[in-house]
Amino acid sequence: MSFFNLVAQGVLLGGYYALLACGLSLMFGVMRIINLAHGDLAILAAFLVFSISDAFGLSPFLSLVGVLPIMAAVGWALQRGVLERSLRSGMLVPLLATFGLSIALENLLFEAYGADTRSLGGMIGDLAFDSYEVTSQFSVSYLAALIFALSVALLGGLSIFLKTTSLGRAIRATAEDPDTAELVGIDARAVYAVAAAIAVATVALAGVMLGMRATFDPYSGPMQLIFAFEAVVIGGIGSLWGTLTGGIMLGLAQSIGAAINPKWFLLAGHLTFLAVLGIRLFRDWARARGGLRSALGLGG
Repeated sequence: MSFFNLVAQGVLLGGYYALLACGLSLMFGVMRIINLAHGDLAILAAFLVFSISDAFGLSPFLSLVGVLPIMAAVGWALQRGVLERSLRSGMLVPLLATFGLSIALENLLFEAYGADTRSLGGMIGDLAFDSYEVTSQFSVSYLAALIFALSVALLGGLSIFLKTTSLGRAIRATAEDPDTAELVGIDARAVYAVAAAIAVATVALAGVMLGMRATFDPYSGPMQLIFAFEAVVIGGIGSLWGTLTGGIMLGLAQSIGAAINPKWFLLAGHLTFLAVLGIRLFRDWARARGGLRSALGLGG
């Protein structure tokens, strides 16, 4: 594989990871919650689109139009019915609540669909397999390019929404200080519910894109959660555009690792995540140590 093709595949894969991680980053940035059911919600959306497309003979893209509002409603209900109440008991309870939701979703999907793998690739025709050949050693998959474009468009749209709309500014204000936001008339409960709805809708989009580019089964969610979490941490927790950077770095690491040895595809990504995390922890430790020495008047 040529160097340019290797880089292109890594960048395009990173676009999928950014799409997957977008909602996770948004929920943490607004509510300080790490949703452990994030990956399973993506798989739920993929199964819903598969079921609708299979039952009515529709394109997955048409089915997605109906599934996105359903998943947004799921996110709203999740916040109002589970996360809102669990947040009152500290940060650990929402983790346990979403972990329990993850287990429940996996087993419900297994009961409904069995353990067989599914794919939406065969329902979208040649888009799943065709690519544009730039040179004899450099080609770009149409589907991968579409997913990358969707990722950039989604991140850009969310950034504009958060900066220019009244609801977006309310979300940002609530993320900064919910108590002060309440004092100026912002309903933090409603803002949290809207943010959760947006986050779950975005991960639903990512889940359907996964179904188009690969296979999935009821227990595929935890691995998608790991990819999303790694992309968020590498790019910076709570940063939307940082999520794209983190996704691309993760995709490049996996692509390069697979080129060296196919067994290193996952390992290279995990090592990159650990390296970035280690550097940030060391940097924070060094800053804290320097601040302590300055406070004690030790200098140097």
